[in-house]
Amino acid sequence: MTFRHLFVDAFVPPESPEPHYWFETRRPFCNLVFLLPLLLVYELGVLFLGGAESDSFRNGADAWMRQFLLRLGIDLLWLLPVSLIGALLFWQWASRQPWRMSWDTFGGMIAESLLFAFALILLGQAVDSCFRQSATHLLQVEGSGWTNGVVVRSVTFLGAGIYEEFLFRLCLIPITYAGFRALLVPHRWSVGATIVLTSLVFSLAHYLGTPDQGYSISLLTDAVARVRSTRALWFSFVFRTIAGMFFAALFFLRGFGITVGAHAAYDVIVGAVLISEL
Repeated sequence: MTFRHLFVDAFVPPESPEPHYWFETRRPFCNLVFLLPLLLVYELGVLFLGGAESDSFRNGADAWMRQFLLRLGIDLLWLLPVSLIGALLFWQWASRQPWRMSWDTFGGMIAESLLFAFALILLGQAVDSCFRQSATHLLQVEGSGWTNGVVVRSVTFLGAGIYEEFLFRLCLIPITYAGFRALLVPHRWSVGATIVLTSLVFSLAHYLGTPDQGYSISLLTDAVARVRSTRALWFSFVFRTIAGMFFAALFFLRGFGITVGAHAAYDVIVGAVLISEL
């Protein structure tokens, strides 16, 4: 089983003579072009708003990964965005896809990102109704305690969407899928198991503690114990697991760029816009 079969063909559609929007959105180059503006807005926004204290504006997987790198003695501000860009460039090279993207594809990806973000909001409200609690309160995004303006919160949540998808979807999903395929698990079963497993890890990662305490796989059992013993966390855990499955399915079906766009749009809408109206 070759590298191309494990990591490329499962996530990138075969090249066709004529561009087709449904397939174009899954191509690495289209993902890269779509994500570059979001990445620039976030990274430049953090530097502009935070200055020397820019790390205090970082949230989610961005803060987790930077803290992990610091523990390894690596303190390079540009390493994570360059790694994200480099991963997509390598994926593009390995997939042997054309280096092209139309404005129609770009606009369609924006529209789909917003559509799926609102779909996730409605899904969250449906899950919330099952728990018979306040949807507005429970849909609040982790880290929404910033009170110094919609712009600051928007930049912060934008980064959370980008880097959580980088870590849990672009990195973790292909590795997990390849592991199942290496064990000769059929493709469809590998996809399903990958979606469930990575979504559980995605949800549990939000209960590992604070960045100062460090993050590691060994702490997942502590996160499980924390969720099981704290009834107030059950809704957020269930919803994050469902959200993880939602994003993982998007990654397989609609590509990495739309998945990031939907996650970032959801975080900004719920964590910045809606919360500011309370």
